[in-house]
Amino acid sequence: MKSAIEKHVKWDIGTAYDFFISLWVLHEPEHLGLRGSWAAGVRSRLPAPERELLQRATQIIWPLPWVYSLPKPKDVATALDTLRALPSEQRLMALMPSVHDAIAETWHRVAARGKWNENDLQVMFDEMQHEGWKKEPPAKVRKLAAESLDLWAEHARSADLLISAFDCFHAEFFAEEETRIRPALEASLSKARELSRTTPSWEKLLEVLSQGVRVSTDWEHKEIILVPSYWGTPLALMADFDTDKLLFLYGARPADQSLIPGELVPDALYQALKALADPSRLRILRYLAGSPMTPTELARRLRLRTPTVLHHLDALRLARLILVNLDADGRRYAVRPEAVESVFELLSQFLTAHEEPGDD
Repeated sequence: MKSAIEKHVKWDIGTAYDFFISLWVLHEPEHLGLRGSWAAGVRSRLPAPERELLQRATQIIWPLPWVYSLPKPKDVATALDTLRALPSEQRLMALMPSVHDAIAETWHRVAARGKWNENDLQVMFDEMQHEGWKKEPPAKVRKLAAESLDLWAEHARSADLLISAFDCFHAEFFAEEETRIRPALEASLSKARELSRTTPSWEKLLEVLSQGVRVSTDWEHKEIILVPSYWGTPLALMADFDTDKLLFLYGARPADQSLIPGELVPDALYQALKALADPSRLRILRYLAGSPMTPTELARRLRLRTPTVLHHLDALRLARLILVNLDADGRRYAVRPEAVESVFELLSQFLTAHEEPGDD
């Protein structure tokens, strides 16, 4: 007989997920505390037309639900071959996130017309403010809406140039990266499935795998597909699709590894020490050790603006030091005591490790 977790949770794996996540990270490196200069260096390997298109398109495309539909092994070659075989409009639609019908209809209308107008832009802007972009500033949402309409106005050219850009990115960077991360993905999936056999609930399983996301939203009626992600670590990346399914990508990068190939200092250690070096963040941890709090409550206690507090909370979450509770009333944060202890353990391991060849 299947356990409650087995009935509610499915599993998936594939390097194609990380291919598209890596593009997002390399174009918005601040989300993972990645060095902007290194990310820019990777992007600079691409030819100018492809590089410029990805700069605009990466903030719009989010094809994780489409990756789930791919046949195994869901690697980059499978993804690119499948995309290449699709007509241009279907190819663009495969690369887009799940959206309301009004957005999809606007895209197809613009593709048929070969141009867009202010009414199309207004429809996109209004709809996007209720979708995954609702937390972005209005000016940014309007800019993203216009850029998506530009893609669809020249759908044939856009679809071909995106394939060319993906091919270049794979050849110049991700082919080698795919080999590096595959063992970590496979090991993480095996460990997670083993963990699911001894974890009391699917909510607790998600909290452990995501290193600090506690879900209390109404997900009981959804089928949750858990996917390990090397490039998304430690964030929990999610994508709704088919109304009753949710992709939940959890961190699969080991704590002693860095996102930058060959980097000696582990990301988890660097981000934790950086977070702890700020007095405001130390005060936040102290308050959260007493009881869970919302950003507004913390802002009042610290006498700081809420956006400033949110910035500090993002840094602490990136360092895996706090837990975020998602519910209908917003977000509430708490300390992860085991994570604070693991920082000292990771620092000790780093300091006592044998020197690698080439170390000073």
